[in-house]
Amino acid sequence: METLKLRIESAEKALKTLKAITEEPYSVIVRDAAIQRFEYTSEVFWKVVKGYLDVQEGIICNSPKSCFKEAFKVGLLSEEETVKILEMVDDRNLTSHTYHEEVAEEIYRKIRDYWELMDRVCRRVVERLGAEG
Repeated sequence: METLKLRIESAEKALKTLKAITEEPYSVIVRDAAIQRFEYTSEVFWKVVKGYLDVQEGIICNSPKSCFKEAFKVGLLSEEETVKILEMVDDRNLTSHTYHEEVAEEIYRKIRDYWELMDRVCRRVVERLGAEG
């Protein structure tokens, strides 16, 4: 449980930095910084979901997509959220190709929505943990 609490704290910090960069006026530098923050935020986010599934549901999963599919099965995510999160994972995997301007721009345009989704799910995890304990 302590590891999960630390992951949640890391996710909350990462989400704050991601939100902050989405509020900056657009520039290529801001876009690139936002993409980098999206990368590490999505990484810590899926590990929060993974930890929640392990601690609260007894489910072991080892990849982001498998964790999000399991999160849907236990009702942590709605169907719509699951579809959007799986799209987010695909976009996260494309971030290594952001030297392509079109890819970078496309991902950048989605980051604010992804932030909102990750923030909402993290809050839900915290609520569920609070209700359990």
